[in-house]
Amino acid sequence: MKKNPKRGKEHASSLGHLKKSGKSATTHQGKGTIRQEVLFKAKPQDVYEALMDSKKHSSFTGSEAEISREVGGKFSVYGGGIRGKNLELVPGKTIVQEWLCETEGWPEGHYSRLQITLESAKQGTRLVMVHSGVPAASMKDIAKGWKDYYWEPMKKLLRG
Repeated sequence: MKKNPKRGKEHASSLGHLKKSGKSATTHQGKGTIRQEVLFKAKPQDVYEALMDSKKHSSFTGSEAEISREVGGKFSVYGGGIRGKNLELVPGKTIVQEWLCETEGWPEGHYSRLQITLESAKQGTRLVMVHSGVPAASMKDIAKGWKDYYWEPMKKLLRG
């Protein structure tokens, strides 16, 4: 698949200019938590692979991804605009990462915590995402970015 050169760091930074789409969002002491639930018409392992396999991740984002599949391993997506470290991985069930984004309003060197839980559902997989420690200035952008740059493109990838 041909990569979109506009979906690198500039694309990650553009997450800073979008509206909130999270199911819920709360802030506390300048940092907040975004919680979203999404239903995918796919098996939990397929959803896990879309997020954790570098090639599959690149195919739905249109941007280079380097993702370690090991606890303690690092990941970098959107040309390094989003990067961090895997804290816990349970294939087909759980992804926990420390997460840094280069976007307006995100303090330099600040890591948030991302937890994704995958559960079997009648129609496929229920993904529950809790992204905590998100700087308050980035909450709306990041919440909208999850929907626009992850969930919607993943739904298209997993249908086909």
